[in-house]
Amino acid sequence: MRKYYFALPALCLISLIAQGQQIKKTEVKRILSTLAADDMEGRATFQPGAEKAAVFLEKEFANVGLQPLKGDNDFRQSFSRYDTKPVRQDLIVNGQPVSSDRAFITGIEPSINWTQDTKLETATIGATDNFDVKVRELKRSETPTIVWVDSEHSEKFGQYVKALKQHGAEKQDSTATVAFVLRATADREIDNWSLEAKQQVTPFSLFNIAGMITGTGKPDEYVIFSGHYDHIGILKPVEQDSIANGADDDASGVTAVVLLAKYFKEHPPVRSILFVAFTGEEIGGFGSRYFSRQLDPEKIVAMFNIEMIGKESKFGKNSAFITGYERSNFGEILGKNLASSKFRFHPDPYPEQQLFYRSDNATLARLGVPAHTISTTQIDKDTLYHSVKDEISSMDFDNITSIIQAIATSATSIVNGKDTPSRIDKATVGGRL
Repeated sequence: MRKYYFALPALCLISLIAQGQQIKKTEVKRILSTLAADDMEGRATFQPGAEKAAVFLEKEFANVGLQPLKGDNDFRQSFSRYDTKPVRQDLIVNGQPVSSDRAFITGIEPSINWTQDTKLETATIGATDNFDVKVRELKRSETPTIVWVDSEHSEKFGQYVKALKQHGAEKQDSTATVAFVLRATADREIDNWSLEAKQQVTPFSLFNIAGMITGTGKPDEYVIFSGHYDHIGILKPVEQDSIANGADDDASGVTAVVLLAKYFKEHPPVRSILFVAFTGEEIGGFGSRYFSRQLDPEKIVAMFNIEMIGKESKFGKNSAFITGYERSNFGEILGKNLASSKFRFHPDPYPEQQLFYRSDNATLARLGVPAHTISTTQIDKDTLYHSVKDEISSMDFDNITSIIQAIATSATSIVNGKDTPSRIDKATVGGRL
């Protein structure tokens, strides 16, 4: 998860596994232990450990018998991120050359040559706007955009320009070019302007690991099970341990994805199911953002994002919570399917942590998909979170096994086309992601 155990009694288990084979604890331990092993080196994005984890997951998907996503030849959903660094900028406003410190550019075009006659979107960051929030929003523009920034933001603007000159813009995606220009106090009206700029662009390859089971009756409707396979890599040593293994965050969730794939392969669904291990969650949700652009969100019925299920929740045994519970009836459907068991899904008990916005469900939720994260983490007091102590020894394998089985059972009516969760109101989340 980004910065910004229950053992059911025998009678209870019967209700959870009535539809088929129980999730096996031995398999949970095998997969999770492999992903969180020291030789994965913390699975940091762009590092050899992440590649090793990806190869392992590809083999697991193949062994399950999944198919690549439509249009793909294998389980790697490849894309790129880009580092950019400004080389030259020439800015003219109202016929007068002005300092290059009054402009910065996001996007991956190596050069631009714009004038007031260039076909562009125009936006503003006003004196009372939150500069950081507006920059984050506008950087996602899908068309080339010129943004005029009020002089009230000159201090923040200067900090951005200084950082770009020193370090460049790290890990951008292929969104449209956006130029931010700081207006001078004297610029009441801007009659003409031009901006010519060049930047150095360096690509870096990434890949989600994704496979699918085609539905038997509604193949063009999709349910997603997901988790992220990246973590934060090598840290400053603590007691001679420098590897942030990421057992709970999120080897536990990815283990669930693999075993749910196996479960539903043995119980063919009516709707198609996509199983995805995302990359880059810890450094900006890059994998889920790319993934969301490859599908029609109107065809995605639900998303079960699974993150940090390795320990008992604050509600005790037989429980987990769902982020954004109140935003759709997704949780109600899951609860109905578990009514005869002791297992219960609860609303997120940590609203102040904004977990709904901090995992890979967020991008699709922004598009209206009932996309929620299932978790048990006691995030307010988890001392192992994002540390070298998030290791296999802290995992409760009985807990994880039972949660995965509960997810499989609770999802049945959705994957079999009997229930369709209500859509999330895009207007309530669009500005937050």
